[in-house]
Order: sequence, then structure tokens, then C-alpha cells
Amino acid sequence: MAKPGYGKRSAPDQSPSRAGDFDHLSVREAYLAGLLDRLPENAAMDAKTIARFQPLYGQQAVRSALNELSRAGHLRRVRRRIEPGGEGGTATGTRWVFHTYWSRTARDDEWWARFLDGDPVPRMASEPEVTPTATLQPKLSHPQAVGRPSAAYAALAGLGLRDPRLALSSGDCSDLEQLAEDWLARGATPEYFTQALLAGLPEQVYSPRGFVQRRLIDKMPPERPATPSRTPRTLMECTGCGVPGRPEALLGGLCRACRGGDGSAGAGSSRVQHATVRARVAQVRDAVRTPQRM
Repeated sequence: MAKPGYGKRSAPDQSPSRAGDFDHLSVREAYLAGLLDRLPENAAMDAKTIARFQPLYGQQAVRSALNELSRAGHLRRVRRRIEPGGEGGTATGTRWVFHTYWSRTARDDEWWARFLDGDPVPRMASEPEVTPTATLQPKLSHPQAVGRPSAAYAALAGLGLRDPRLALSSGDCSDLEQLAEDWLARGATPEYFTQALLAGLPEQVYSPRGFVQRRLIDKMPPERPATPSRTPRTLMECTGCGVPGRPEALLGGLCRACRGGDGSAGAGSSRVQHATVRARVAQVRDAVRTPQRM
């Protein structure tokens, strides 16, 4: 098993396990896919561990097979940011945890991108749609109890509980709700909202609704400047080398350098250049060592 916060995670909505799930893969990939599919949640999914616990393939072969399984749509490696105090996180700092998502059902790049971004993913055509059963709902004696009031409405209604001079009716709260929502949208907390409206009240308020409306307009907090974009909570990793990136940059779960077609040519060219440089350096050394004739 992997350390807490690491290891295998199963993707949702997979087809049931059956014979022939991995017949579309080569012999090596099909063998390892069957092994990975049977691993429990949070099991270690690194090449070293997988090579140690099966007799047929070493680390390099396992790494190559994992790349092929990623290319075929069965797995993606991701790193996920855990905020302070979150599950598996520390109390004071942000940390990253690493998972390998496994899917018995092969998925395309678009599906993985939507899933890892937290968007709803389409169900497979073979999966039956579940139709909810209609049930009779009990009739409520108090229609106003249906649903919860908004935070803005609740903040307005709570003013009268803190000070009777600002007691508002239900209609007053509804009429002023939009102004209160503007306060909360600009970053005001309900407690700050309440303190700002209650501060420095006159001895007697003759029209609570008018008084609150005037204060909501006059004391409206300024709009906050746009905050700089933050690092996404979830990043995909290249299955081959572990470099992080957005899903659209890691086609088949692999970076350009680790992909077969568009990265191999550059790597081959680089190797040729290095060989040429080494040969030239050897020629220069031989020329330096050989005494020149006068």
C-alpha cells in the first residue's frame, strides 16, 4: 500500500469486470492491466513496486507499459493541492498529494480532462439511466418553511434580534435583500455586516426600513480588486516523467517528450547532435596530443 495521500484511485462509472476487458492491449500491457485492475484503493502504483510484486517484467518494462496504458486511456497520474487543515493536509501549510487514477474502461482525453476538472462526465452508452421513483411529498402547513432563506435575508432578519430598533418585517427583508447581497458579494461577512449597520444608532429609529436602506447604500463596502489566479487544485502529471501540466498539454497522459510521434524525432536528433559533438571533441584531443612536425 502507498503512503497516506498517495496511490490508486478508481475512476467513476466503470463497466463491470469481465473476461476480455483488456484484449485490445498487447500481451504485456494486458497482463499488467489485469494486475492493476485487481489492486485495492490506495495501493502503490509506481513502477518499482509493480515490478517487485510480479515475476515477468522489470522496472523499465513496467514504465513503458504504464505509458502505453496511459496512452490507451486507462490511467492518469495527478497531483492534488490540499489546503491547510484539509484531508491529509497539515494544520499550517499547503501540501500536494499524488494519485494514479485507474479506469477499467478506456477513456479519451476529453473525458479525463472533464473528470479531473470536477465537471460532470457523460455516462457510457451501455450504462442504464436510473429513473428516480416518484414519491408523494407531505403537505407543509407553513409554506414559508420550504427552502432556506439566503444569507443576505438572514443577516437582515437578524438585525432586530441584536437591537430592537432595527427590527424589520419579512417584506422589509425581501425588499432590502439585493442590497445586502451586494455587501456579501464584496467580501463582507454576516458579522461585519451586522456591526456596520448597528454602529452608532440614534436613541430612536422611527423607520427601521428606511434607516437600514440608507445605511446599506451609504456604507456599501468597496469592490475588491481581482485576485491573481491561483494554481489549479488538481494538476495532471505525465505518466512517463512526472512533469505536471494541464490535460490538454498531456495527450494520452504523456508530455511531448514522452509521447511517441511528436517527441521522439526531437530526441533522436538530439542524440545525433551529441554524438557529433563527442566525435569532434575526440578529434581535437588527438590533434593536441600529437606533436606537430616543423
